[in-house]
Amino acid sequence: MSIELRMVLILCSVLILIYMIRKVKKSKVQIEHTVFWIIFGILLIVISVVPQIVYFFAKLVGIQSPANLVLSFIILLLVVKQFLMTLELSLLEAKVKELVEEIALKDRAKIEE
Repeated sequence: MSIELRMVLILCSVLILIYMIRKVKKSKVQIEHTVFWIIFGILLIVISVVPQIVYFFAKLVGIQSPANLVLSFIILLLVVKQFLMTLELSLLEAKVKELVEEIALKDRAKIEE
């Protein structure tokens, strides 16, 4: 893995960690959502510091370039995170719909009284 890629990974990881910690301190994001990004940042730092891990898994999977493995892994993680967020959004939309219907029924009952 080139030193440039390692430096970019370390820089991005540190920026992600700093950004997420600042958001938690300001109570702008829930801790459950932050855990993923903190683990993601730490994982990128580990991969950057110990590139032999990437070389091992690249050889194991049959990918010639470790950089391609790192990028593929990042894309996979982000797609999984997006899917989980879509599930959560669907649940929240269903709850909002249910609450709107409940409020509408209560308002109608007040009007009829």
